[in-house]
Amino acid sequence: MNTLTKLALGLLGQNKPGPAQGDAADSITLPAANTHGGLPLMQALAQRQSLREFAPEPLPLNLLSNLLWAAAGLNRPELGGRTIPSAMNAQEVDVYVALPAGLYRYAALGHALHLVRAMDVRRITGYQDFVDTAPLDLILVADTSRMKLVPVAQRMAYAYASAGAIAQNVYLYCASENLATVIRAWLDRDALAKAMGLGHEQQVLLSQTVGRKAPYAVLPAK
Repeated sequence: MNTLTKLALGLLGQNKPGPAQGDAADSITLPAANTHGGLPLMQALAQRQSLREFAPEPLPLNLLSNLLWAAAGLNRPELGGRTIPSAMNAQEVDVYVALPAGLYRYAALGHALHLVRAMDVRRITGYQDFVDTAPLDLILVADTSRMKLVPVAQRMAYAYASAGAIAQNVYLYCASENLATVIRAWLDRDALAKAMGLGHEQQVLLSQTVGRKAPYAVLPAK
């Protein structure tokens, strides 16, 4: 679906998800993340970039596992510590994964995906056309019910700070693995929240598309 169509549907309140493509498992246990190797930090930073063209092929389960662990996984299990900062350890930002077969929520404890909706919500994760066919779109959602110790006026600022850390973790992982990604804030939050079945204390913050880099045609030698 092109951007203009999405904008028009948004104005009419008619941005809706598509049917699931294939059967969605109730849960997906991810293989243990490989926490060794990858590019040196400074090299990954040098290669960090936003790309908006993606190959449609799904990511292998091991890459998806590593990606989600990098995004917001447990790196200090004995403390419940994560790869991202969180004020007062509220851990208010959830990572949802929009796949063709369904919408899943990532559970850092247990390192697994749990089915939320058996539908394809990718096309409403942003107004851009590429989100419809990229292999996965991450959706970052703040649950302010976990932020009781944070003053109300500051909760969204804190949540966006954590979401920014998640996005940068994803960028660095993608740079290390030669994947494409782009963070996005231009989206129909009301339509997406409705499709996801979010409660009134849950707020859509950002989306981030991830996939293999789109292949480019090789021009014949002259």
